[in-house]
Amino acid sequence: MSYLKASLAAAAFVVAVPVAAQDVVYRPISPTFGGNPFNSNHVLGVANANNNTRDPRATSTNSQADIFARQLQSRLLSALSSQIVDAIFGDNPQESGTISFGGQTIEFFRSLDEVTLIIRNDETGEETRIVVPLFIEVD
Repeated sequence: MSYLKASLAAAAFVVAVPVAAQDVVYRPISPTFGGNPFNSNHVLGVANANNNTRDPRATSTNSQADIFARQLQSRLLSALSSQIVDAIFGDNPQESGTISFGGQTIEFFRSLDEVTLIIRNDETGEETRIVVPLFIEVD
C-alpha cells in the first residue's frame, strides 16, 4: 500500500509541474527560397542575371542629341512645375487655373482647407488627383 501511495504522490508531483513550450517555425537560410524579406535584392539580382530576353520596343540610343533633349525636357518641366507651385502657393495665390502642355491638362482648385490638382492625359483620358491640405497659421 505504501508503494501505491508513493506512486500516486510522484504522479501528482509530475502533473503539478508547469510545462513551457513554443512553436517551431522553419525559416529557410538560402536567399533563393526567399525566407527572409531582406534577401529580395539577391533573388532579383539572380533573376535579372538569368534573364536573356530584351524588350524589342526598347530603344537604347544615348547619342549626345538624345541626352541633350532629355535634359532640356527635364529643365522645362521643372520650370513649369515651379510656375504651377507659385500660382497655387505663391505670394498671390490663385483660386483655380488650368494649364495644358504636351497632351496633358493640369487643373487646380483651391478651397478653404485644401488644394486639389487634377492631372489629365488628353489622349487616354487617364486622370490623377492630388489633394494637398492647407495649414492655417494661428497667431
